[in-house]
Amino acid sequence: MTSEKSNFLEKNLSKLRNIQKYFNENYRIDDIWSNSKIYELLVADTLNHDLIPGHSGSRDSVKNGHEYEIKHFKESSSNHSWTFNDYSDDIIQNMIDKNYTFIFAHIDDLKVKPELDWYFEISGIDMGAYLKKWTKSIQNNRKMINVSANQIIQRLNAEIKKPKNNNSYKFTKILNEIFEINDLLEKKYNLKNLMTSSKIWELLLAEKLGHKVNSEQGGRAGAHDAYDQQHNHYEYKISKSTSWNFQDISQKVLSKYLEDKSIVLAKADKKNLKILEVIICDPIEVVELLRSKLEAKKKRFELQGKSIRRRQVSITKREALSLSSTTLL
Repeated sequence: MTSEKSNFLEKNLSKLRNIQKYFNENYRIDDIWSNSKIYELLVADTLNHDLIPGHSGSRDSVKNGHEYEIKHFKESSSNHSWTFNDYSDDIIQNMIDKNYTFIFAHIDDLKVKPELDWYFEISGIDMGAYLKKWTKSIQNNRKMINVSANQIIQRLNAEIKKPKNNNSYKFTKILNEIFEINDLLEKKYNLKNLMTSSKIWELLLAEKLGHKVNSEQGGRAGAHDAYDQQHNHYEYKISKSTSWNFQDISQKVLSKYLEDKSIVLAKADKKNLKILEVIICDPIEVVELLRSKLEAKKKRFELQGKSIRRRQVSITKREALSLSSTTLL
């Protein structure tokens, strides 16, 4: 990375770190950059909701004591629907029992400052009943279902809502700064969707390794996370810990890994936007390890009279370093 480029990145990362510090100190949210969290913040702020401290295990926002689960998709997304992952009978029943409200939001992100331009508001009772009815015949490893706007309108008799200007946005200034920095970084590095999934961490890792981030998200074009000047492909796994999760393991996925020059495991300090550790592994050895661990998991479940619901396993730092061709940076 050139000195000019390095200074540019560090200058903007410093601003993002200060923003992250604010949300961590005030809302116990230690990573607003991953998994499109920033867009949940945008939706909550536009609807005059308060943030619920923390991440998993709770809803996203609260207003007048009532909790909300926020789901969104962006206009630029290839998937114009809202996704439920890992739904189960217990999760569906929890929606009904606690009756928190779902916000299904559409984000107009075809501008520097994205906006919530329309949404649905559905009760947990209605959403739970919907999922009970319409997921019975669905069979997939991830227990995943997509819900479209037409389905919500036709099956739940819901109406599209437009946000009102509540004149009390708490985070307008912060969000404007975030999206301005996002725009600068995307233009500088020829990227898209930097605040989606784990793309910002991929950028930090790629800069550390002298790679280029693949800007595409999903599909064949987005099959690999990064590439080098010789057009070798790389798979990135980035975690706050020294354990890296591999999901939806199938022959197709494993074959894709074998197309990579390396599988790169990185530990990130997500509070301070830094890559702390990098382990570079040979794909052949990683694929063999994944197959072995998945087979062992199947056998454990069979002994308990169960079947695997999700084909996923983790690789620890110790396991990665035991591979013969591993390099630790």
